Amino acid sequence: AAERELGRPELAELADDDEFLRSVSSAVDPDLALASVARLLSAAPDARDLAAALRDDDQLRARLLAVMGFSAPLADHLVRHPDQWPDLRRPDLVERPGHGQVRAALGRANNAEELRVQYRRWLLQIAALDLTDVLDMAPVSAELAGLAAATLDTALELAARDMPSDAEPCRLAVIGMGKTGGAELNYVSDVDVIFVAEPVAGGNEPAALKTATALATTVMRLCSEYTAEGTIWPVDAALRPEGKAGPLVRTVASHTAYYQSWAKTWEFQALLQARYVAGDRELADEYLSAVGPLVWRAADRDGFVEDVRAMRRRVTDHVRPTEAERQLKLGPGGLRDVEFAVQLLQLVHGRTDESLRSPNTLEALDALIAGGYVGRADGAVLDEAYRFLRTLEHRIQLQRLRRTHVVPSQQDQLRRLARAIGLRHADELTTTWRRHAMEVRRLHEKLFYRPLLTAVA
Repeated sequence: AAERELGRPELAELADDDEFLRSVSSAVDPDLALASVARLLSAAPDARDLAAALRDDDQLRARLLAVMGFSAPLADHLVRHPDQWPDLRRPDLVERPGHGQVRAALGRANNAEELRVQYRRWLLQIAALDLTDVLDMAPVSAELAGLAAATLDTALELAARDMPSDAEPCRLAVIGMGKTGGAELNYVSDVDVIFVAEPVAGGNEPAALKTATALATTVMRLCSEYTAEGTIWPVDAALRPEGKAGPLVRTVASHTAYYQSWAKTWEFQALLQARYVAGDRELADEYLSAVGPLVWRAADRDGFVEDVRAMRRRVTDHVRPTEAERQLKLGPGGLRDVEFAVQLLQLVHGRTDESLRSPNTLEALDALIAGGYVGRADGAVLDEAYRFLRTLEHRIQLQRLRRTHVVPSQQDQLRRLARAIGLRHADELTTTWRRHAMEVRRLHEKLFYRPLLTAVA
């Protein structure tokens, strides 16, 4: 198959190049890499320049083949937009831009279709650095969360352009929750948010909330709808007060009143990762200042221990029995066990120790270790396991750009995943994964019940 592919006229200048062939053979999926490069050369108006770069530019060749030899959707994106391949040869690519630069680049999009193209353009760059080991799991997750924030900000701007001229002005802030709020996002994930709105000074509150609801609804649609360029991701606002049964948008006072009187323990746990991501920053700060102190009183509430046990049961009940042993997120010894233990320790000890209040799992774990709430040896095991499991999750999602947390069972897929994280074969991947899951399971029980007893006391 490779010989047939190399016989295509598009690859004539590369078929006998030793460095190119060696790089192709080192790709996760060499056949996919070769076929994708041939398609890109067919589509690129500057094919001769691209072929020369693949011959002579070691860095470009490594980045391009790493992506095109692993992620078929990103390879398809490059074939649709061949003008973007020079992005991967920029010497400053490793100097990752700040939020303002990403926001400015995405802001050039005039509609949802162009926003998708720009989003995938930045995703391509992150994936190239990830797959060539320039960035490891934590900065990749932070980059993805930053890209999500810039995308939401741009979608909000596009939504505002479509509002009727007589719409009541409003202030609207988008609060990131979950992995978005924790700056530890996956490649493919629901982006959890809460919308907060206020009228402008002297404005009509009901009318302003109507405008804010229309804006929030449009933002969700722009990000989640499918077009010829695919989709970005679903925006999920189900963590808001009363969930999907409650209003999509509330004022700061309405949010505060709900959390003071009606919120359950799991809702305060969710607020551990609340963070400004888009819209009116001052309003977001008002919201966080109002609800933040309530989080640290959750462990003092009646029934806290019973609530925590119920929260854990609810997580395990969502796992399909046929997938339980292959579930990276919710299965035994999975990612949620690490996150749950860390967040519970935060709720209990963060009441008096403000150093524990980071929304980021690994940062919070570091603080728990530094404060003596988690032993250094146990903390190091959890840190290593979490990084490995998240890296494996990233690779599984990046391969098809699909939202999944299930490790495949087919040997050929396991082999590709093993190569993608630097392991030699499928058995080594399975053994390493099972070892980490076993350690997480052991430490989860140890760290899970200790804070429960502390809370009771």
